[in-house]
Formats: sequence, structure tokens, C-alpha cells
Amino acid sequence: MTTGTQLLSYPTTVESSFNNPPALMPALSRTSVQRPPHLWPPLDFALGAMACCGACVFTNPLEVVKTRLQLQGELRSRGTYQRHYRGVLQALWVVGRNDGLRGLQKGLCAGLLYQGFMNGVRLGFYSYAEEAEVTQAPGGNILAGAIAGALGAFVASPAYLIKTHLQAQTVEAIAVGHQHNHQGVSSAFATIYRREGLQGLWRGVNGAVPRVMVGSAAQLATFSSAKEWVSDTEWFYPNSWLIALTAAMLSGLAVTITMTPFDVISTRLYNQPVDEFRKGQLYTGVVDCMLKVSQSEGLLGLYKGIGPVFLRLAPHTVLSMLLWDLMRQRALRYQLES
Repeated sequence: MTTGTQLLSYPTTVESSFNNPPALMPALSRTSVQRPPHLWPPLDFALGAMACCGACVFTNPLEVVKTRLQLQGELRSRGTYQRHYRGVLQALWVVGRNDGLRGLQKGLCAGLLYQGFMNGVRLGFYSYAEEAEVTQAPGGNILAGAIAGALGAFVASPAYLIKTHLQAQTVEAIAVGHQHNHQGVSSAFATIYRREGLQGLWRGVNGAVPRVMVGSAAQLATFSSAKEWVSDTEWFYPNSWLIALTAAMLSGLAVTITMTPFDVISTRLYNQPVDEFRKGQLYTGVVDCMLKVSQSEGLLGLYKGIGPVFLRLAPHTVLSMLLWDLMRQRALRYQLES
């Protein structure tokens, strides 16, 4: 099984593996300590949040397009609705033409809040599980990834709710799904709180938790396994950033395949309108949403937006895991030098 040091290939000496030529690698391995160093958990939390926020800035336009494609033709069979969005590139063009360039970054502030809280908790918890050697047990990395994802999804659910509402909002000519017409992030939080109370801010969390559990387990488990495999092939020098890059690309593909149906369900649950009793008007929960989508739109309806899901997840996984990997190595190096 993969340990924490195998996952991120941390240097265990003061010397940097990035600054030494290949010929010196054996010498470094001979001077390694027996117990690998670990980061202070709050620092690991912050580094995970920073890494994923950095990735979010670049991938948010694809998140906007993904949300629109997943809401398009909601509970309607193919051919009975107008298709405003027909693919990733065309959708990006339509959004940019109608909403302006700023429209491609709709929901960015809420997205940064979500990424910061969700991934800070998720990656921080997974790092703690590695330090406690939970991931060394059979299936431990998958279990730790799923629990970490569930915790992160619950904590950050209000931010994802607002992000979905804001990204779905657009001019009437290209609107899909219910339009909540919020004026901004703070206005959206205040409106939902006044109308539905504190519980309303966590509406849709029942769809977010399984979504992130599946995606997190797939990402963290496949990233660690892929990184161990790439390291064993010796294609790159030890501690090379190319190892993390290759592993993250493979991980992004696995996450896309497993998470897209849950992503569609989560988007629908978050964006649906509510009645005077604060209940969803379209779906009662995850199972109800899955059945209604399958019956009305076919099984492929659960894979709506898979194109932008992959195009967003792949670079997001690459950027977030690579940044997290590199920042943790730098932090450990600074810690050892101090």
C-alpha cells in the first residue's frame, strides 16, 4: 500500500532533490532518516486549500459550461427542448457572447470559498489519515478518501449551493434550469437564509456528499496508486514534478468516469426551486432525482456535460494535486532547514 511519503515522495534530507543532478541521487538516499517528516496539520489544511483555489481560477469557465449543460433539458426527453449549448467550445462562445467575458467567471468567488473549505478539509484529513497509517490497511486509501470527501462536502455545501445558482443565472435567451436571480454571493447567502433559514443553506447536501465521496475516493486513491506506479517505472528522476503531473492526469480520467452521474444529480438538487414549505419542487432526494432523470432523459442524461466535466476535472486535478505536492515538499524542506 502507499504511504504518505510514497504518495508525495517527500525529501527526507535538507538537500533538495530538485537542485541535485541524477548522479547524486544515491548519496541522498543513503542519508535519509528512518522516520519521514510530516507537516503541521493546520499548515497542510492551508496548503490544500491554496492549491485547489489556484486551480479553480483557471477551470471555473469550464465549471460554468458544465452547470449549463447539466441543467439543459431538465426532465425532458431529447428533441423536445431547444439546445442552447451543444458542446464545450460552442458553449464557451455562447456564454462569452451573451454574458460577456465576466460571464465565464460567474460564481468564481463562491467557487473559491467552496474549493478552500472543501479541499482544505479533504486533503488535510487525508494527510492526517496517511500520518496515522490508516491508508496502509487494505482499502484504507479509498476509505480515507471517501470520508475526507464527505467531511469536506458537508462543510462547504453552502458555498456550492450559491456557486450553482450564480453559474446557472444568465439572460433569458440562453437560460436553462431555474433562475434564482441573486445579485451576488453575499446577497445570495442573505436571501436563502431569510427565506429558508440556516437549514436552507445546506439544501442539496444529500447530493453533494455522495458526489464528493465518490470523486474524492477515486482521485486520492488513483493519484497515490498512479504515482507509486509511475515512480516504480523510473521514467523520471525521483521527486520530479513530472511524476505528480502524470499521476494527476490518470487520476482525472478515473474521477470523470465515476463522478459524472453524481455531479449531474448534485447540480439538479442544488438548483431546483423550493415551495412555501421549503421542499424541493422537482426532486425529493438523490434516488428520486436519479430515477426521474433516467426515466425522462435516458441513462445518458446522467452523463450530461461529461465533456466539460473531464476538461475541467483533468486540469483541475493536475493543477491542484501538483500544486499541493510541490508546496508540501517546499514546506517540508523549509521545516527541515529550520
